[in-house]
Amino acid sequence: MRVTQGTFSFLPDLTDKQIKAQIQYALDQGWALNVEYTDDPHPRNTYWEMWCVPMFDTKDAAAVLLEVNECRKVYGNMYIKVNSFDNSRWRESQSMSFIVNRPKEEPGFGVARDAGPGRSLRYRVHSYATDKPEGARYK
Repeated sequence: MRVTQGTFSFLPDLTDKQIKAQIQYALDQGWALNVEYTDDPHPRNTYWEMWCVPMFDTKDAAAVLLEVNECRKVYGNMYIKVNSFDNSRWRESQSMSFIVNRPKEEPGFGVARDAGPGRSLRYRVHSYATDKPEGARYK
């Protein structure tokens, strides 16, 4: 199963050249960038770990790609993404987010259905990755 979150997630994985082009596009728009990683890609897990401080004044896409590659060296078997933020309207809003690294094996998700009173149904999404403890999910 392939996790599909963010921009470009239904496309094949981006090459470093394509990642650099998207980073440059974000910088040309004046957006701030940051790099994040996680081993729990559940759609409701919006708080991934930050790799470095947000890059507000960076103008060079190579500097951001350097941080992506440094994060890959340490967390190369986890999900890594690049986020960009637009503050042109006096608020930080995410303008683009895309995955730049995936684990070698993506265990996927399961959906469980629970029947409740009055024929009500509830659905739960479960990430198979979380069956293992944090730090041991993608080894």
